[in-house]
Amino acid sequence: MKIIDLSLPIDDKAFEVHKVAIERVTHKAGIKKFNRVIMGKTLAGRVKYLLGKRILKKEDLPDEEFLSLEVVHSPVHVGTHLDYSFHYGSKSENRTSKTAEEIPLEYCYQDGVRLNLTHKKPNEKILSADIEAALKKINYKLKPLDIVFLHTGADKFFGSPKYFSDYPGVDTSAIDYLLDQGVKIFGVDTMGIDRPYRFMLKEFLESKNLKALYPAHFYGRKREFIHIERLANLEKLPATGFKVICFPVKIKNTGAAWSRVVAIL
Repeated sequence: MKIIDLSLPIDDKAFEVHKVAIERVTHKAGIKKFNRVIMGKTLAGRVKYLLGKRILKKEDLPDEEFLSLEVVHSPVHVGTHLDYSFHYGSKSENRTSKTAEEIPLEYCYQDGVRLNLTHKKPNEKILSADIEAALKKINYKLKPLDIVFLHTGADKFFGSPKYFSDYPGVDTSAIDYLLDQGVKIFGVDTMGIDRPYRFMLKEFLESKNLKALYPAHFYGRKREFIHIERLANLEKLPATGFKVICFPVKIKNTGAAWSRVVAIL
């Protein structure tokens, strides 16, 4: 058995549109934070802390070290993650949209299929015809619950501004095709399923056509689907013959959740 990691990290050093910060409390600094937090629970404790009192000293600990602690401040759309219908709008298929902790877990452990779409250029759309052509090349017919990966190769730009500007988007016709075959989850190795901001915004500002903005995401209001964004290493996969595990982290009432997506060969 071989396990391939298909996930990107939450990295506070990488270029991101949204602010990402990771507070790292070291082993040496941990004792100070412990005293401040525990003693700060009461007014009397806060006063004692300010006067220099401590309930735990470094001399009380092995090697004078406490436990490390990392506090991550990040949107759920940074790092590899699953989006569900609440992200797309308040309603999907005329029903109240579902949040990420409601993603059926049985959808998240299924056979995987990798479709090679590396020929698609930035600002181009991945159409249903592209999906059909890619399936024909590998002589495969999709079955219900297959997890389909759309391989563009854009993950190689992660950490730089090009990650947000140089990748193709997914057309609603491609989404329809996948859903019509019984697919519940599909994934991309790009920042998002829509074309980059620079193309969508330019078209909208020039035409004032609302359909230019996030058509793939907003399509989730019409048809319910789950998709994975920010996959990586898809080139390491065969076209078929592998299992995918993509269980979402259980976060309450969010439209997306992080996942350590892996393939098992």
